[in-house]
Amino acid sequence: MKLITRTNAITILISLFTLGALTAQPTSAFSQQTATASVPVPRPVIEEWVYRTKYGYKDEWWAIFKKYQIAILERQKQLGYVKDFTVYAPSLHAGEEYRWDYRIIIVRTSFDAPPGQSEGEVAKQLFPDQAKFKSQENRRWELTTNHWDLPIHVVDLDATK
Repeated sequence: MKLITRTNAITILISLFTLGALTAQPTSAFSQQTATASVPVPRPVIEEWVYRTKYGYKDEWWAIFKKYQIAILERQKQLGYVKDFTVYAPSLHAGEEYRWDYRIIIVRTSFDAPPGQSEGEVAKQLFPDQAKFKSQENRRWELTTNHWDLPIHVVDLDATK
């Protein structure tokens, strides 16, 4: 019969503890991976804003848009709700039926803005004089002859459907 000395007992306990920790760790890591995988990750939302302005007022329209809407988009980008945006203008001209002056492609992190990051909330933060803000935005809309917002998506060229 072999006697277990105090030193042997401590060695056995340390070995058992280490073995338990090693076998528990993968299970714990697996649980973390499973928990992470089960949380739905919001898909980015791509939106296109298209504007046609009154003839002769394109510069005034742009000055107002840049002052307010671009500032709001920049702030939303800093806050993380807007991932990116790009402003386009045509290089040539088209017939009146197809004419547009500005096209803005916005990539958002999700469809709904997080608290404090919606367009209206950011506008109140950036432009405390809301009467002036609303007046200038109304002027911009007076100069807009056509406008649409359109959610768009990237086409997967390898999709079977």
